Amino acid sequence: MSPRLNLLQPYPFQKLRQLFATLTPNKDLKPINLSIGEPKHAAPELIKAALLNNLSGLSSYPATLGSDDLRASISEWLARRYNVPALNIATEILPVNGSREALFAFVQAVIDPTRDRPVVLSPNPFYQIYEGAALLAGAEPWFVNCTASQRFQPDWDSVPQAVWERVQVVFACSPGNPTGAVASLDDWRRLFALSDQYGFVIASDECYSEIYFGDNKPLGGLEAARLLGRDYTRLVVFSSLSKRSNVPGMRSGFVAGDAQILAQFLLYRTYHGCAMSPMVMAASAAAWRDEAHVVENRKLYAEKFAAVTHVLQEVLEVTLPDAAFYLWAKVPMDDEQFTRELFEQQHVTVLPGSYLAREAHGVNPGLGYVRIALVAPLDECVAAAERIVHYCKTLSHKQR
Repeated sequence: MSPRLNLLQPYPFQKLRQLFATLTPNKDLKPINLSIGEPKHAAPELIKAALLNNLSGLSSYPATLGSDDLRASISEWLARRYNVPALNIATEILPVNGSREALFAFVQAVIDPTRDRPVVLSPNPFYQIYEGAALLAGAEPWFVNCTASQRFQPDWDSVPQAVWERVQVVFACSPGNPTGAVASLDDWRRLFALSDQYGFVIASDECYSEIYFGDNKPLGGLEAARLLGRDYTRLVVFSSLSKRSNVPGMRSGFVAGDAQILAQFLLYRTYHGCAMSPMVMAASAAAWRDEAHVVENRKLYAEKFAAVTHVLQEVLEVTLPDAAFYLWAKVPMDDEQFTRELFEQQHVTVLPGSYLAREAHGVNPGLGYVRIALVAPLDECVAAAERIVHYCKTLSHKQR
């Protein structure tokens, strides 16, 4: 077996199972799980209909490049959503089986292990795939802390020049997981300048881009590049239908941006054997062309955030995020202890923030936080919030 596998840390949910292994939760309360970012809203009927209407695609080997129609639908969506010129469907867009698979595979294709000690830069806290992809590609993960004092954005200027000189890939995640923070145009300007100076590739994970509040659409990497008068050199963005359209089981997304990089990534994927099913291609094209179900999806999340956030603010430091479906809540004690006792006493599951980060530069920026995924139905989210308040008030009473 590859010795690099020994470098991987347990996934957060494996650690959570271990944390709960000896606990017996309150059996009088219905379990409510707000720990995992899995959409629970119903899959749109138009997507299900498109799947059923294209079952004949099961008889065909799929093309790694995907269908012209799917790539055209993605190009049309990007132009509408980000006000950018239509991307070239032959060279600047590549359908993938969900952003998770693509993020991991991309690093394997891009990292040049012959260069001296390659580095992959990641925000911290972060989506765990970034670290695993770096390690299995033979690169060193280097974490840039995202703290409240930095608007939960990476402090790129804290990275030493000696590290920048070894960086080959930088992961950007906006809206962020778990904080929901959105990068500003100035944030992008600084990152682009660093990419120009040191020559690294920017891999922008934008899978939460369509869950936002009001009219404040999160800025995307392609949009930022155009606003700053740039092309897409060394920029690749990743998006997905999982959160936008509530179809995580369909495993459908895309990669778009730098044509030269995507040509090499396509070559990699041709050998990797990960082409999207023709029936999923057809359903995906239908999804990207429809916005009505996305508007309804946002409305459902907005209702939950409006109902839950002010309830939790009675006992926790928490605010409405810029986007995404997480609350990043500061808790009044150790985050593992909070999570463990909340599960045991109130049968509510959240995720310790420290599980989503690494200790870097003397601090774990997830320590003392929990991630609360508002993916359950509205009534369950409200009930969970009320139980959290009850637990915290009981905790406060004990501390007197």
